[in-house]
Amino acid sequence: MFRHSKELQFEVRPERPDALFAAKLQELVGGQFGEMTVMMQYLWQGWNCRVPGKYKDMILDIGTEEIGHVEMLVTMMARLLEGAPSETQAQAAAANPALAAVLGGQNVQHAIVTGGAAMPTNSQGVPWNGGYIVASGNLLADFRSNVAAEAQSRLQTARVFQMTDDPGVKETLRFNLARDTFHQQQWLLGIEQLIEDGFTDGIEDSLADEEKTEPGRTFYSFHEGSTAHEGRWAQGTTMIGNHEIAFEEGRPLSDDVQEVPAPDPLLFATYDGSKGPGKPGDGTGAMVQGAENLLHKAKEKLTGEG
Repeated sequence: MFRHSKELQFEVRPERPDALFAAKLQELVGGQFGEMTVMMQYLWQGWNCRVPGKYKDMILDIGTEEIGHVEMLVTMMARLLEGAPSETQAQAAAANPALAAVLGGQNVQHAIVTGGAAMPTNSQGVPWNGGYIVASGNLLADFRSNVAAEAQSRLQTARVFQMTDDPGVKETLRFNLARDTFHQQQWLLGIEQLIEDGFTDGIEDSLADEEKTEPGRTFYSFHEGSTAHEGRWAQGTTMIGNHEIAFEEGRPLSDDVQEVPAPDPLLFATYDGSKGPGKPGDGTGAMVQGAENLLHKAKEKLTGEG
């Protein structure tokens, strides 16, 4: 469960309304790397975490804090939108606040849809999307994603910080910058802890005996005159397996030519007939093919083939 306190985690006191800046601030709320994304990402990772104790608690602690960050920015936006459009704009279109909003560069939905409040969208009005989040069930993979999310979040917060001269807004964003900085460190330290506790084998060494050998230690360059070989990523030893890294010019590793089969004539794809008539497909055919695939796999298991 969650508990709510009416006090904000940090003060949100803009000195004056600024509808134009509020439109920009939407990116930090509902953008791909906004507070809604990290909030939902960490909460889902925490709820789905199968390691009770410090890891689950840490993830949910940070996720719960991010709820408060969404609350702070939503409150900030409502205060920035107070009385918006500005007095000058309002006088120019006193009888039409929506028109005044457009003239002033305000997100018109702030005037029409929310009545002067924030929305779960980015700065262009695109709704926040659950597809932004990563919650794979593998803590190492997730923590790496979290580092990237915090880095992008901090980058965008820093850019938005430069777009205002309001001391009150800047003070709030200074707090958010600091939290993004520390959260990056928390996830990086979490990765170190996972390694120390032995929770990395599931991803780093999974299917190692199935993995192709040479592609796992070779940098392929597809750029004539490339200087990529000068970087650490193309020389020395690999981080996993301690193998010597090779640097090679990119080339085909097979004789397989990129081509696709003739299309189903019922799909009306553009086709020159060079591969003969396409094979019509239907629901029955798909079911038959699925059954054949299942029988083939069962045979492989029984005979040890494949």
